[in-house]
Amino acid sequence: MAKVEEITVTSLLNLFSSNGLYVILYSWLFGMCMLLAHKTFPIYFVLSMALTSGLVVLWSLSHPSVLTYWNRPLVADVLQVYDLGSVVLAQGTNYFVIGPLTSKTMFERHRLEKEEGKVYNEPGVSDAMKALNRRWFSSRC
Repeated sequence: MAKVEEITVTSLLNLFSSNGLYVILYSWLFGMCMLLAHKTFPIYFVLSMALTSGLVVLWSLSHPSVLTYWNRPLVADVLQVYDLGSVVLAQGTNYFVIGPLTSKTMFERHRLEKEEGKVYNEPGVSDAMKALNRRWFSSRC
């Protein structure tokens, strides 16, 4: 007959590990990147930076060689931290640089559309709208 075990807070906490948490956070981050990458929601980038930073901490804690060989990116465990670090930098660039520039351009376009009474792609838009369109499309490609 199987041993009967009572569920306690300790037994529940023993179900979790830093490796399991790492997999959950990594899956969450991957899912967000796949589903939301086409939209630049500020909360997405903040949450992504936080999750990725958490992954760096968890990985570093569970792989002591990261701290020993941090300046040797060809060590596999260290390379993982470098990869995650590059993700944090890219997300930060999106949040702090690209997102605000895109939003500024979008609001300028909306303002010009109201002033001119024309949509950005109609014939006969002003030179200012044409310049804004060039900036908009070159920043989105």
